[in-house]
Order: sequence, then structure tokens, then C-alpha cells
Amino acid sequence: MDRRTLLAGIAATAAAAAAPWARAQAYPEQLIKWIVPYPAGGGTDVIARTLAEAMRASLGQQIVIDNRPGAATNIGAELVSRSKPDGYTIMSADNAVLAFNEYLFSKLPFSPEKDFTYIGAIGKFPLALVVHPDFPAKDFKEFLAYVKANPGKVNYASPGNGSPHHLAMEMFKNRTGTFITHIPYRGAAPAMADVMGGQVPCMFLDLASGLPIMTGKKVRVLAIGSGARSRVLPDVPTLAEVGVPNTEVFAFQGVLGPAGLPQPVVAKLNADLNKAFGDPAVQKRFSDFGMEAMPGTPAQFAALSRAESKRWGPIIKSAGVKLD
Repeated sequence: MDRRTLLAGIAATAAAAAAPWARAQAYPEQLIKWIVPYPAGGGTDVIARTLAEAMRASLGQQIVIDNRPGAATNIGAELVSRSKPDGYTIMSADNAVLAFNEYLFSKLPFSPEKDFTYIGAIGKFPLALVVHPDFPAKDFKEFLAYVKANPGKVNYASPGNGSPHHLAMEMFKNRTGTFITHIPYRGAAPAMADVMGGQVPCMFLDLASGLPIMTGKKVRVLAIGSGARSRVLPDVPTLAEVGVPNTEVFAFQGVLGPAGLPQPVVAKLNADLNKAFGDPAVQKRFSDFGMEAMPGTPAQFAALSRAESKRWGPIIKSAGVKLD
């Protein structure tokens, strides 16, 4: 091989290696698909659409929401894990994808730790312990005494097996040594309806779904599972304040892409996501949902997800909860 041929080969190899980096630097050059692993109209969908609109101007491209519900978020998550790592397919991910499903299913079609690129956290909203207004206990202390005096006789509702609401009560039972019977529903709306109607006396309820009925006094809020009191329910004590430490229960969301996203793409998406938190429409939506924005780095989001997985694994295993 002569010198000219050798140099040409080296130049071609260098150009091929640099091409993906150059494309990443020019990102985005086409519309972005944002997978939501839940039906349209729910809280996760609304948050994604609000953020997508806020990020459109800074990204310079449209973001299209693609709802892929089913299999406790596994359908949407598997689709993203198998997508091309070019930044044009991202997703909303929550406790299910990132912390619960690896324990709830015997086998997952993806690894939460290895098959995704963490882009950034969106936010979290705590879950609150609520009871029907006519329930005999008027505060948390009376509630705890009542359920301890009536083991197995008090029922609690949840939107379904393996939901954050279900597992929040399982953690509560674990921490307090109580026995409360689970009544799973198909969704938050029917569960809330039966608690408001008195058919089931209590549940853990997320602020995104339940804030209107909490502030409207349709249920009584006994305690909230956050590290500090909520700005939207300032009179409600935390579980730690009422004597149940280490029981912070919240739902959280963030944005993922498939494993192997180029660093410039991750940096761009993370920066525009964090910038979107300052948009008035986003701030209003978060306020309406009682949601706390969580601006930060991809590494911080990954660390939160893995910490939540380790925290919830023993609770799920102890409760014997399985979805397959």
C-alpha cells in the first residue's frame, strides 16, 4: 500500500468516526418522539405534553407525544430500550420503570440500569394518607390506634397492584406493624370514588390525582409522605412528624432515552428540560398537581432511580407482590 492510499484510508476512517459526533452536535434535525407509557389524558401524559410544548422553542423542533400504555409501563419502556440511540425517541419514566418492575416481574425485557440513558428528572409528588370524612379516626394518632385494634378489618384502596399507592401502604404497614387489607381497583378514579363514597375507608393518594378532593374536604388528609410539609397542604403533618420515620413515599418522573445516547444529545435535552421548569405554563401545571420540580443532572436522576430501587426492593419482596 503506497503512502497516498494509506493516508486516504486514515482520513476516511477519521471522517466516519467523526460523523456521529458531528450529527450529535447538530441535534435535533427532525421531530422528536416522546413515549408516554400511559393512556392519553392522565397525569403523566399531561405533564409530558406541557413540557414538550415548553421545550419546543429551545430545541427548535416539534416533540410528538406517543402513548404506549400497557403491561405496567413495560410496553413503552421496552420500545424505547430497543430504539436507535440518536435522541429522536425519549420517554417519560416513573417509579414503575425505574424502581418497582424489576421486583414485580420475574423477568423484564430490559434492564433499568443498563438499557437506558438517564436524561433528567422531571419532579416528584408525595402521597398522602387519606380517609373518608366519617371514618372514626379524626387524626393520624387515632387512625393508627384504630387499625392496630382492628387487624385485618380495615380495607384500603389503590389504583391497582404494584402501583405507588399500593406499595406506599405496604411500606406503611411494614413500618407500623399494622395489618390493613388491600382492595385493588383499575385506576385512581374508581379507587378515589369509593373512598369518597365510604365503601373503602382509606388509601394513600397522590397529590396529582387527589389534590382537588383533599382541598375540597371530600376526604380527610391525615399525613403526607414527604420529607417536609407540602406547600399546597401546609397544615398536614409529615409521616415523620407523626412518629413514622423513614417512610417517605412519593411518585417521581423523569426522562430516559435508549442506552448509548451521545453526550452532546444528553446535554442538550437535559439543559432544555431544566430550562422548561421556568416556563409559566409548566409552573402552573406543577402547582395544580402539587408536584415539586427536580432540576438536575443526568447523574443525579440516575442516582435517585437506583436509590429508590434499593429502597423499595425489600418492601416489595416482603409483601410478596408480583404482577406475573
